[in-house]
Amino acid sequence: MTADAIVVGGGAAGCYAAITAARLGRKVLLLDGNDRLGHKLSITGKGRCNVTNACDMDTLMANIPRNSRFLYSAFSQCMPEDVMAFFEQEGVPLKVERGRRVFPQSDHAADIVNALLSAMRQAGVRTERARVDALILQEGACIGVKSGEKSFYAQSVLLATGGASYPRTGSCGDGYRLAKMAGHSIVSPQPSLVPIVTVEEYPARMSGLSLKNVLLTVKRGNAVCYSEQGEMLFTHFGVSGPLVLSASAMMDARCASEYSLFIDMKPALSAEQLDLRIQRDFAESPNRILANTLQKLLPSSLIPIVLELAAISPDLRVNNVTKAQRQQLGAIVKALPLHCRSMRPIAEAIITRGGVSVKEVSPKTMESKLCRGLFFAGELLDVDAYTGGYNLQIAFATGYVAGCAI
Repeated sequence: MTADAIVVGGGAAGCYAAITAARLGRKVLLLDGNDRLGHKLSITGKGRCNVTNACDMDTLMANIPRNSRFLYSAFSQCMPEDVMAFFEQEGVPLKVERGRRVFPQSDHAADIVNALLSAMRQAGVRTERARVDALILQEGACIGVKSGEKSFYAQSVLLATGGASYPRTGSCGDGYRLAKMAGHSIVSPQPSLVPIVTVEEYPARMSGLSLKNVLLTVKRGNAVCYSEQGEMLFTHFGVSGPLVLSASAMMDARCASEYSLFIDMKPALSAEQLDLRIQRDFAESPNRILANTLQKLLPSSLIPIVLELAAISPDLRVNNVTKAQRQQLGAIVKALPLHCRSMRPIAEAIITRGGVSVKEVSPKTMESKLCRGLFFAGELLDVDAYTGGYNLQIAFATGYVAGCAI
């Protein structure tokens, strides 16, 4: 079977590339091993699909911790407003929420998937369920792919197979193996945007407790590698939530035990201001039990933990609390300590860090520098970003550029 271009992978990047190429007059064949296309896309954002982030170029670049310069050309050709315009034109009304995160107004990821599938049909993209086993290489060029006993030939082949996260959606690392066939280097895949398992067991006692407007600081030794304010969540194994997921993008999973986490639960107050606040609360109820007095300051399930870490009895009367104990209490509130044991498995990661080395890929076309006619897009590349719609913007932008090129 022949086509002008073959796209391997039916996720965000692959579908967007196929639509782009087909609209430019190419005969496109999309191959995917799943029983349905856009599987991973349908579960992103807890099923709501954070399509992109309505931000400018500087903000985009600032939210990509590694290899952001590689993406500058792709973003220049496909910005968030272009992605938003595409879906609006395909009949999916969008909305912008806190942090400029863009969602379908319906809050249903299926609307985004269906829009891509409809656009592919209208553009004439052919699709076939097939898991690609190998590239067909000839004289330094990729001229097709093999799936079992079938061979598919084309002038251009785009690999958009995803990373290694959520393998049940089809992102099982096939793309790495195919890229290696063409001589490409693979930066070791690691989990990114993934919850953290802590050494301490006390998070399990607060499992389900969500903290808002806290400051999470992550250190490796004495060096701060992440410090941001926002929301996080205690779980049965450790911590999760937006702050933790973003922090994980700055951590090396291979050295996870070297990281310490500190939660400032009152970032708007200095240590001195917090101490004055605690003194005021104490003055209002000098004869009350300490644990009861702290309910104005902290969530109930957090109070016994904080008191344990401060080595203060919860049954102590407020008027018996010493200055040293009060200051130690404040110190724990300003820097609740946790130590990382490990990251959750890559199969649970929202995205994969690592992949095809961008040094071997043209940033203007996404074509391989090692093998003519071979292109890459999306999570398969060694590019990743923080949460907030930035990773899907990477998928759409690289898909668009590759689609134009093929």
